[in-house]
Amino acid sequence: MKVTLETIIGDIIDTDPDTADIFLECGMHCFGCPVSRMENVEEACIVHGVDAEELVSKLNAYFESKK
Repeated sequence: MKVTLETIIGDIIDTDPDTADIFLECGMHCFGCPVSRMENVEEACIVHGVDAEELVSKLNAYFESKK
């Protein structure tokens, strides 16, 4: 999976539930939130005060390591 700022949080977690750990490390508990089904990475990061580009990089590095 290639994650972008526009990727829906729920889609990331559906693709690999282990990504929840990455969200938790950032202080985001998105995997348990119903809004995660319609909120993208950028929107969620704004709400939580997280650097969106950094989170995207971490998620993409994680998915790359799984190949």
